[in-house]
Amino acid sequence: MNIRHLSFAYGNHLILKDVSLSFAPGKITTLLGANGSGKSTLFNCCTRHLRPQKGIIDLDDVNIFHYKQKDFARKVAIVHQQNRITGDITVRDLVSYGRSPYLKLMARYGEDDERAVEEALSRTNLQEVADRQVFALSGGQRQRVWIAMALAQESEYLFLDEPTTYLDVRYQADLLHLIKDLNARLGLTVVMILHDINQAVDISDELIGLKKGRVLFQGRARDVITSEAVTRLYDTPLEVVNHYGRTLVLSPHIGHQSI
Repeated sequence: MNIRHLSFAYGNHLILKDVSLSFAPGKITTLLGANGSGKSTLFNCCTRHLRPQKGIIDLDDVNIFHYKQKDFARKVAIVHQQNRITGDITVRDLVSYGRSPYLKLMARYGEDDERAVEEALSRTNLQEVADRQVFALSGGQRQRVWIAMALAQESEYLFLDEPTTYLDVRYQADLLHLIKDLNARLGLTVVMILHDINQAVDISDELIGLKKGRVLFQGRARDVITSEAVTRLYDTPLEVVNHYGRTLVLSPHIGHQSI
């Protein structure tokens, strides 16, 4: 996916300002930035929830807004920060909704659909709870269900909006490991928003820092994550250290910094 000279505004308030960047195929790219930096707006433009006033977003050399809805869903799967569940739906039934882009009107699920659903359940370790109601699961399990539904779409891209929000540390680590594993096994191109810099550094192939609607940096963590860069990104003093081969972002006063 390539973004060229993208601008977006709410009325006269310009949020994205001539943004140009690309998401590397088969890699994990994470968007970083303070609140109001434009990362959520960029995410929503790339997933067609917002339409930019200027610029182009291309996917396979086609403007994403030229795709039919089902064709776009076959290429891009999206997991939002907050997801609502209506009724007493089971895990398997919710995951099966991921096959909607492949179904014709009034058509029933076929063998390919059943295979895709079962594979999605297996890859997210949900087989044992597949017949349980979604609302009865833990927060971490429910997040896996939404990822499984996205996997059932068999899309090339997986967009995740702050997937670790509201999860405790155990489930955050578990979910990030799952995302890394899916990227490695399936070759998914993953684009996500994270607030924890150190989590982003650990999991991502590339990082994009946004500030006031502009790209401050893009590249590998070891190339772009410096004390100067993150201090400028968040307008607060931060230090970057190498700890036994790991890049860590720390606050000079309180230690590990989660933003």
